[in-house]
Amino acid sequence: MSKVPPTIKGVRGAPDILPAEVGRWQRVETEARRILESFGYEEIRTPVFERTELFVRGIGEGTDIVQKEMYTFTDKGGESLTLRPEATAAVVRAAHEHSLLSEGRPLKVYYIGSMFRHERPQAGRFRQFHQIGVEAMGVEGPTVDAEMLALLLHLFTKWGLPDLELRLNSIGDPVCRPSYVERLTTFLHSRKAKLCSDCQGRLDRNPLRVLDCKAPGCRAVTANAPKSVESLCRPCADHFQRLRELLDALEVTYELDPRLVRGLDYYTRTTFELVNPALGAQNAVAGGGRYDGLAQEITGTAVPGIGFAIGLERVVASLAAKGEDQASLGDRPHEGVFVATLGPEPDRHGFLLAQRLRRAGVRTGLDLTGTGNRSLRSQLRQADKERFRYCLILGEDELKKGEATLKDMEGGGQEAIPLDRVVDHLTRVEPGEPRR
Repeated sequence: MSKVPPTIKGVRGAPDILPAEVGRWQRVETEARRILESFGYEEIRTPVFERTELFVRGIGEGTDIVQKEMYTFTDKGGESLTLRPEATAAVVRAAHEHSLLSEGRPLKVYYIGSMFRHERPQAGRFRQFHQIGVEAMGVEGPTVDAEMLALLLHLFTKWGLPDLELRLNSIGDPVCRPSYVERLTTFLHSRKAKLCSDCQGRLDRNPLRVLDCKAPGCRAVTANAPKSVESLCRPCADHFQRLRELLDALEVTYELDPRLVRGLDYYTRTTFELVNPALGAQNAVAGGGRYDGLAQEITGTAVPGIGFAIGLERVVASLAAKGEDQASLGDRPHEGVFVATLGPEPDRHGFLLAQRLRRAGVRTGLDLTGTGNRSLRSQLRQADKERFRYCLILGEDELKKGEATLKDMEGGGQEAIPLDRVVDHLTRVEPGEPRR
């Protein structure tokens, strides 16, 4: 007797998105594409893996992402590659490699795709996760920062999530940040014994990361830590002040958050997060900031930039937490036609008719058993479960008359349609719309 192999399950932290859930995701993604393109952004698609060096240099060797979380492997050619933990560095690389930046015109792109980090899976945090990201490169002033934040809030409003909390900070630039880091390091060293073991390691390697720590002891220590906005040089202070004035003019509500440094080393000046308190500990649904030094680090050419990334899992969770029903979250409406056949010969005709309807652009389903022996009741149940608006019934009697019965699954009415006019009839009236 052959041994039954063990069941293979999915990888922890990489959940399946099942057909019943996909409608929600599609609604969010479709609305995002529409809005982003109306703001002048174009889609870009970069590979899911890049040379490891890109992320080490771009994200920062001292970050937790590079130190602990990247999925890195050596390919058959001996080259070190990494599944992308984020996409900004890849966009900067692609923009330089393909000469996408032209003088006087900013590059405005967006992407939708999977990212990978080896984190401890928990509610709202996965090892494979999905992001909508937006990047604007080539503009220095705070106007693009304000537009970026207005765009972010507009997206969430259109998704039905207008009441989230925007948190804002400025962490300076290479001119003023070193003095702030020195002040912060001195402050933290005097309280080192109260920090968690991870933050004690970060203290010498990357002290800004201590501000990110969610451990209660570290939060207590950093509550009175020096604030980055207190150490800004004049250009950074002016930039931040002008940004706040623009946000006030737009009537954007925000909270200044001195802890907000983000988890990537490439950020300069503006940093921000959008938070949904209803999600618990993992409540940041989006975040981003300026990265004026990233292109220099990756390509050797200085190009200013700003962007944000939205966690799609947390968007969908936020919609569910708000109590939205399945339909409002993007579940498929009742549309199209299901071809129900009764008997072998009607089944053959129904199969051919279904292909004609599909080629004409009509969403069409049918019984795939190929026998024509299923009862009409069971086929009607299938049509309703699969959310078809109409059912086209074709039996031996209908076939003899050269017609089919079109049943309205919502209104309950039905009518006879000549077989040679079925396609014209169903394409003349938009499937899913009320018939006159």
